[in-house]
Amino acid sequence: MITLYGFDRVVPQVIGHTRDLRAQWVLEECGLPYVVHGLDFLEGELKSSEYHRLNAFEQVPVIDDDGFVVAESAAVVLYVAEKAGKLIPGDFLGRTRVTQWSFVAMNSVEPVLLQIAAIDAAGDDDSSDRKRRPALVNLANRRFSALEERLSGQGYLADDEFSAADLLMTSVLRELRTTDLLAEYPRIQRYIAYCEDRPAWQRTMDAYEQRLHAPGSTR
Repeated sequence: MITLYGFDRVVPQVIGHTRDLRAQWVLEECGLPYVVHGLDFLEGELKSSEYHRLNAFEQVPVIDDDGFVVAESAAVVLYVAEKAGKLIPGDFLGRTRVTQWSFVAMNSVEPVLLQIAAIDAAGDDDSSDRKRRPALVNLANRRFSALEERLSGQGYLADDEFSAADLLMTSVLRELRTTDLLAEYPRIQRYIAYCEDRPAWQRTMDAYEQRLHAPGSTR
């Protein structure tokens, strides 16, 4: 049985944007049995000695698969996909394509979106970080243009079917707290909507909202 270590209490501003969503989504997509061990961020449970033994960086998510521990959200997603034989092709080249686009989500797209989200959340118009925002938006637009082009000939990133890479990319794109930056990218908007319409994602959100006692707050 897989144990997913995720949040059960966080600051309200990040509800709906925590990375344990990715881990729970892949478990729901793959149909593997699991239980969730909730952690209270506000009470410092991520800094407990017990949790430190699972993840020295004291971050969420972590999964414990009968003693085999995996940390880092992308690693968790790829591990579960490989274990279940779903969301990732069985051939070497197909797996490499999914891995490549998973790295694109985590390394090329997510860092710039996180910086923009942090600046917007701070709400300080006079800060030095705020002055960096236009350059970050320009970089984000270059990333979005590449994604828009990739989606022009197919519905998903790595293949004709929804994969672990799409799960990660959709999770990353959700980090945008405003959709204004995607206004000029209709394919990306359709892509996000289509991925979030999956039943497994809906189940994930229902369970997540119940776990964090925040019904209806993440849609």
